[in-house]
This record gives sequence, C-alpha cells and structure tokens, in this order.
Amino acid sequence: MKTPLKQTWDLESIFSGGSSSASFHAFLDELESKVQQLQSQLKVAKVPQTVLDTERLDSVLNSIQELFNGTSQAGSFVSCLTAQNQHDKLAVQLGARVNSLYAQGKSALVAFQNLLAQTSEDIWQKWMERETIKPISFVLTEYRNEAREKMAPELESLALDLAVDGYHGWGDFYDTIVKNMTIPVPENGEIVHLSVGQAANKLDEADRSVRKDVFARWEAAWTQVEDYCADTLNHLAGFRLKLYENRGWTDVLKEPLEISRMSAQTLDTMWQVINETKPIAVKYLERKAKLLGLEKLSWHDIEAPLGASTTKIPYDDAAVTIVEQFGKFSSRMADFAQMAFEKSWIEAEDRPGKRPGGFCTSLRLSKETRIFMTYAGSPSNVSTLAHELGHGYHQHVMNELHPLNQNYAMNVAETASTLAELIVSDALLEAAEGQEKVALLEDKIQRGVAFFMNIHARFLFETRFYELRKKGVVGAQQLSELMEQAQREAFCDVLDEAHPHFWASKLHFYITDTPFYNFPYTFGYMFSAGIYAFAKENPDGFADQYDALLRDTGRMTVEELASKHLGTDLTQADFWRNAAQVTVQDIEQFLQMTQ
Repeated sequence: MKTPLKQTWDLESIFSGGSSSASFHAFLDELESKVQQLQSQLKVAKVPQTVLDTERLDSVLNSIQELFNGTSQAGSFVSCLTAQNQHDKLAVQLGARVNSLYAQGKSALVAFQNLLAQTSEDIWQKWMERETIKPISFVLTEYRNEAREKMAPELESLALDLAVDGYHGWGDFYDTIVKNMTIPVPENGEIVHLSVGQAANKLDEADRSVRKDVFARWEAAWTQVEDYCADTLNHLAGFRLKLYENRGWTDVLKEPLEISRMSAQTLDTMWQVINETKPIAVKYLERKAKLLGLEKLSWHDIEAPLGASTTKIPYDDAAVTIVEQFGKFSSRMADFAQMAFEKSWIEAEDRPGKRPGGFCTSLRLSKETRIFMTYAGSPSNVSTLAHELGHGYHQHVMNELHPLNQNYAMNVAETASTLAELIVSDALLEAAEGQEKVALLEDKIQRGVAFFMNIHARFLFETRFYELRKKGVVGAQQLSELMEQAQREAFCDVLDEAHPHFWASKLHFYITDTPFYNFPYTFGYMFSAGIYAFAKENPDGFADQYDALLRDTGRMTVEELASKHLGTDLTQADFWRNAAQVTVQDIEQFLQMTQ
C-alpha cells in the first residue's frame, strides 16, 4: 500500500464543488422530476386483478428503486458535508431539501404498499412466483405486511410530510446544539476550546488527571445545554408515541424489532445470556480498578488504556495493520480496505469543526462508501477504523444485488463491522507479548463490556424513558437520574461515578432514521462473536460462506439467516452462550495474566 495516506476524504469525485456543487443541485432537480413522475404513475395505478396486471406495475417498482437509490446517494453526500464541517450552512439547507425529497418518496411508497396490501392472496402468490419478482419477494412481502399494520395511506403520507419539519427537524436541531458547543480544556498552560468530537477523544487519555478534568468539563458543558437536549429528546419521543398510538401499536419496541427483522424472543434471550455473563465482566472491571490504583472505576476510567499501548499509533501504521489482518481472514476484505485507503474514502483528520463519532455511508449509485471519524492514534481509534471498514465491506459485497435486497438492518450491519474489529484485535493479540499483550487484550475486552453493559444501560434508559414520556414531558434532571440509574444497574453497581448527562451527549438517542439505536449494536457484537467462533471451528472456505451470509442480510430475518448459514436457532440460549464465551475467555486470560 502506498503511503503516506491522505486523512481527508475525496468528495469531489461524487459531486464536485462541495455544498455549492452545480452538479449536485442538478442531481436534486432530476430527483424532483422523478418524484413527480412516480406520483403520476401511482395516480393511475390500480390493484392488480390478474398476473398480467402485476406486470404493468413493474415500471412503478423500477421508478421507486431509482428514486430511493437517488435519495440515498444524495443523503449520503449531504451527511458527509455536514459531518466534515458542522458550520456549513449551505449543506444544512441541502439536507433539508433531501429530507423533503425522501419524505415525498416515502409517501409514494406508502401508496404502492397500499396496492400490495389490497391484492388478493391468490394473485399475490402468483405475482411473487414471477421470475423477475421472486428474488425480491421477501422485501415486497414486508412492504405488504407493513401497510396492513399502519394507518390509511393518506394519513401515513401526512405523517411523513409533517415529520420533515417536525420529527426530523428536531433531530437536525440536536446537530445545531452540538455544532455550537465547545469544551474548554487546558493544554500546555492555556485553555483551548475543543469541538465535542475532539474533547471525546481526550476522555480516553492515559493520564487519569487529564481524563478526570476533561470529564468534569464535559459534564458541565452538557449541563449548560441540558434543557435544549431535553426538549429535543421529548419531542422526538412524543412524535413517535403519537404515531404509534394512531397505528394502534402499544409496544414501543414493535417498530425497532421489525426494522431489525428479529423477534422479541431473540432479543429477550440475548439479554438473558448477557445478564448471566455479567458477573465475570464485573470481575474484569474490579481488576482494572485495582490495576489503575482505584477502589472503583468512574465512567471516564472504563475505557482508559492500560500498559504499553498508550503510545500513539500513526494513521498509516493503522492502515497497514488493518489490511494485513483482514487478509488473513479474507483476501477480498483486505483488497476492499486497501482500496478505501488509497482512493481516499476515509475522513480521519483530527481538526476542529467536525461532528463527533464515526460512521460509514453508502453511495448506492457510485457503488462506493465513505468513512468518517476523528483519528487521534489510540487503540480505540484503530478499532473504530476497522469497525467502519467492516461496514464498508458489507455494502461492497452487496453492490451487485437488486437494489431492494441491499436494505439490510442496523443489527446485521453491526455484525460485519464488529467482526472486522475482532479480526484485527485477535490477530494483533496473537503476535503480542508481555505488557503489550495485556494492553491489547484489555482494549478488546473493554469493547465487549461496552456491548454488555454500556449498550444495556442505553436500552434500559430508553425503554423506561418512553414509558414515562407516555405520561408527559420528562425534565432534564429526571432524565439524568434515569440515565444514572440505568448505568448503575447495567454495570452491576461497580461504578464510583456515572455519566448522568450521557443521554444528552450521545448522538444515537437523537437519530431519527432508526428508533432504539442501541440493542442492534449488542446483537451485532454477539452475532459476530458467534460467527467468529463458528469460523474458527470451520475455517475452510468460511470467507466465501461469510460473503454469502452478508449478501442475504437484506432478504431474510435474522433467525432465518442464522438457520441457513450457521445451522442455529437464535431464539434459544445456546448460540448466545457460545458467542459470550469469546469475551468470557478473554476476561479469564486477562485475570490470569494480571494476578
């Protein structure tokens, strides 16, 4: 791989000119024309009475695909613009235009779904057996079932239209809050004002005095904006609850479970096994506290590094390592990662003005991805980089599928990304010795504990918050109390100091595309651990088998996916216990090495 690598991404090859791009504005104009064309098609479309009638709807289906590929491309481009520079006001305006187009497209889809819902069972079965339709029958059946459980089409369309400036508008307002925040932090005898993303990286510093000071300043900064965040969170939840009420839905997990294509039984079984596993996670946290010279860990200590790996890892070194370790698992994964680095698909530069966090976004029309993060050289940053490349590879293997079969849910998306982390961390562990091995092992374990405990805290918080929100607005102080209670429960009372304003600081609570942006992470971690354990037992040809599994993620439930590719039942505890053993064995090794 050619180095040095650029740490800023190439957006010019998508649409040149950034938020002032003439080609992007022309692209949006074209999308508006496609929306109008689709709306015209649907006005004259009728419920099919014969198989021949279903063929007349092929053009409508094609128009829907074209429109959603286009809005996906546009949305990804705008998300890149707003992430790289939170003060790009033109990009924010473009985002509003894209959201409006997306809402119009969703309204058109609602009308199409209504045609599916009204189709007789006899015609439906024959329709799904048509050669051109059979490959996408799973998704079309999902569309049909969704329509039967929602409001009348005109009401669903109205809700989508209102969501642009209501529901999604509140999500955008959270971005406005964050982009105007700075965290005052002492550096070299001076106070510097860091962006939220830069300050978040300081919370992983090896020096506890730095972590402790930054964490206090972090909490103080979020306290100053807590009322804005509380209003935003309450309005987001209020919108969802009112929509669910009008659909006749009483369970707030109904929509996130359906989006994740998983059953409540699978989710309950997963949490059950995680709770069974927590005692050994507590032993790990207690040992870590002892190694840090503490009675108990505070929130800012949980991800504190141990040992020799506190040195900074140059970006180019991280890239070489990731490509090399991916290659030991799959040459195709390694080739993809190398291409992403060399073609500048990754925005990693540590600079002010960027939004916090990391993501990977797919450009469906370009058949490319773009990865966003702020790289500061920590082992955690290397893990994030591998994680996001895992997302990118998942989309890469699906690029040639029918567009409707490329819409995989967040939980299985997190599977590919987390597996990529496991590949890198395990290979590095195998080669390491002494204190370096302890440091790398601990870094790996802390990510597992995050999925077992941190994500569980988020899940407990959000489910309880929604129950309270049904009764009225929940104030900032109560939200902080609810958050701390959830953290102490999820971490089995092992923490000295919790993070009360985590509900305000965590972007995931404010994402409007996916409700309950929490349990899919843990599912992805556990599912990938189970796959990894399976791969170790069945190494021959598993790279091909893994690609086949990824390609099916957009056209099966997770239970069907596991049954077909792994021969296991996700509603039963056995698979999850085997998956948990990956973390359990790591903790046992860590405890032995640090006696």
